Amino acid sequence: MQVIKPLLLATAVAFSFSALAHEGTDHSKKAGPVRKEQKDWGIAGDAKAAKRTIEVGMADTMRFTPDKIEVRQGETVKFVVKNNGKQMHEFVIGTKAENDKHADMMIKFPTMEHDEPYMAHVGPGKTGEIVWTFNRAGDFDFACLIAGHYQAGMVGKIKVVAAGSTAAAKAGKP
Repeated sequence: MQVIKPLLLATAVAFSFSALAHEGTDHSKKAGPVRKEQKDWGIAGDAKAAKRTIEVGMADTMRFTPDKIEVRQGETVKFVVKNNGKQMHEFVIGTKAENDKHADMMIKFPTMEHDEPYMAHVGPGKTGEIVWTFNRAGDFDFACLIAGHYQAGMVGKIKVVAAGSTAAAKAGKP
């Protein structure tokens, strides 16, 4: 037990310093190739493969417009996210469980830096983009995980309809 306490303390200090190191950093997308890693909610897409663009507004009322999106399994979508507010907002695609976990981390380390292809950090009056391929059917979320925003209800839903299903045929959208 006496060995474990110093290890836990050292780990906590290291995390604190890494969070402080990110204070005031730019959260814009970095130049270079996008890291393609399969997630439960899909994989980073190629812009050339996107047949549809979905515009999403973010506001200081802690809401997205629209807050419900439907896509077809296999569809690559370009999201254009516009921050209409005066505060920093972000658009993060994920499962509810992943977003809950990330939101908890953001409360503990509010200035932490993260740059994943399923995230767009957008300053006031600015626009960001995400290109994502939804290669798995299911119900997923998008959210602003900035401390306090998620807790205030800044969440939306993405329904990925299985390829060949009746709902996908009704949607009739590329």
